[in-house]
Amino acid sequence: MKNVLIVGAGIAGCSAALALARSGGWRVTVIEKQPQSQFQSSGIFVYSNGLEHFHHIGAMQALVQAGFPIPSGRNVYLHHDGRHIVDVVYPSVGTPPMPAILGVKRAEMHRVLSTQLEALGVPVCLGVTVQALRHEDARASVELSDGSTASFDLVVGADGIRSGVRALLWPDVRPTYSGFGVWRSVHRRPPELVDKIMMMGVGKRLGIMPIADDRLYIFGTIAEPEGSWFDKALWPQTMRERFAEFGGPVRRFLDEVSADTEVLYTAVEEVVMPLPWHQGRVVLIGDAAHACTPFMGQGGALAVQDAVELARLLADDTPIPEALSRFGERRAPMCRFVQEASHRVGSAGAVQDPARHAEAMRAMPAHAQAHVDGFYEELERLSANA
Repeated sequence: MKNVLIVGAGIAGCSAALALARSGGWRVTVIEKQPQSQFQSSGIFVYSNGLEHFHHIGAMQALVQAGFPIPSGRNVYLHHDGRHIVDVVYPSVGTPPMPAILGVKRAEMHRVLSTQLEALGVPVCLGVTVQALRHEDARASVELSDGSTASFDLVVGADGIRSGVRALLWPDVRPTYSGFGVWRSVHRRPPELVDKIMMMGVGKRLGIMPIADDRLYIFGTIAEPEGSWFDKALWPQTMRERFAEFGGPVRRFLDEVSADTEVLYTAVEEVVMPLPWHQGRVVLIGDAAHACTPFMGQGGALAVQDAVELARLLADDTPIPEALSRFGERRAPMCRFVQEASHRVGSAGAVQDPARHAEAMRAMPAHAQAHVDGFYEELERLSANA
C-alpha cells in the first residue's frame, strides 16, 4: 500500500483523494490550511464534460441531487436591457449522458465531496499546511505546520491559485492578474427561471444560474484596474452600482442586493505554468498548476479531470516520476487551450466601445452555436489524444 499526501481540500484535492482512494493501492491523507470547513458560498456551474469525470469518482449523482441541472442545456443570451440575442445549447456527453449544465452552490459541492471522503475513511486534517519538502530516493519528506514530519510515496499539491506547495518548489511561478473582477450574489429562484442566462453589456457581462430548487446566483464580470480594492461592507452597494444599467430578468435580483445578501467579489487571477508540473514525487494539479479565467466555465472540470487522469496513470506499475511526467504532458495541451479560449472570450466581452459592442452582438446569432460546438469538439479531440 502506497501513501499519498494531498494538500488542499477544494475541488481538485477532494477529487484526487476520491479518485486515488477508489482506485485501490493508495492510503490517502488530506490536509487543508483552513481551520474549519468554510468555503465561498456562491455558485458554480459545471458542464457535462466535467460531470463525466465527477461520475468517474462516484460523485456525479449526489452533485445533481444537490444542485440544479438545466433541463434543456440551454444558455439564453440577452442584451443588458433584456432584449433577446440568441439561444445556444450545450452538449451532453458521457455514458450515460450527463446533464448538459449543472448549477450548484459551492458549499454544497464541498459537502458532497467531503461526505464521500468520510464514507471512504479518508482523513482530512484541518488547519495544517506544508512547511518544508525534501526529495528522497523514492519518497518525499514533508514537514507540517503542526510540527510533525512524515514521508510519502507521492505528494499532490492541490492547494489552489496561491499554492504553498508551488511556492516551496517553484517560487518563480506566481498568479498574474487577468484584468477582470467578478461579482456574485445568491438569491431565491423563481420557479419559472430554469435556464442559464447571460446578459451582454458594454464591457460587462451578467449571468443568472439556478443552483438549487430554491436558489440561484448572479455573476457579473467587469474590467477593473489591477490592485482595485473594495470595502467588504460596501460590496452590496458597489455591486448594484457596477451593474446599474442592467434590466430584464436580472433587475429584480440586483434590486434585492442588500447587506443581508450573500455577496462576493473576486479579482480574477491566472496561473500559466510551464512543464514540468512535478518534481520527484511532488505534483501540482488544478488551479495550483493552471488557474484560468471563468469565461468558459471550465475551472472545476479541469480540476476533476486532472484527478481522474492522475489516478489512472498511477494505477499501473509505471514508476511514479514517469507517471507524473506523463500526467503533465497529457493535461497541459487541454489546460492551455481552455486558458487561451477563456481569455479571448473575456477580452471580447470587455470591449468598451459601444459601436464595436453593437457590431459583435449583431454577429452573435450567426456564430454563437458554432463557437460552442467547436470548443467542445476540440475538448473531445484533446481528451482522445491524451
